[in-house]
Amino acid sequence: MKRLAFALLLVSACSGAPKLEDQACPPGGTTLTYANFGKAFVDGYCVRCHGGPNGYSSRALNTVESIRASAARVYTNATGDNPPMPPGPDDPTPEERAKLAEWLACGAP
Repeated sequence: MKRLAFALLLVSACSGAPKLEDQACPPGGTTLTYANFGKAFVDGYCVRCHGGPNGYSSRALNTVESIRASAARVYTNATGDNPPMPPGPDDPTPEERAKLAEWLACGAP
C-alpha cells in the first residue's frame, strides 16, 4: 500500500499538476474564509471519504487545522484543470475549484 501511495505521489509530482507554491494569494488577500467558504466546500466534497475514523481515507480533512496541514496536497489534488479529487459524478464546478485554490493560497483563513 505504501508503494502504491509513493508511486501516485511521484506521478503527481511529475505530471504538471498544480502546486500551491505556484499560486499567489490575490493582492490585498481574500474574502474567502473557513466560515464562509472552506467548511462548506470540504463538508460537501471531501469529508465523506476524508472525515476521520468513519472515512475511507486515513487523511482526515474535518478541521481547518487538518486542511491547513494538508493544503499543498489538497491544492494539487482538487484544483486545476484535471484534478483527481473528489472522485465521482458530483464534482465541484471550475469556479468552486478556483475559489479553493485562492483560499488555500491565502493560507486557508
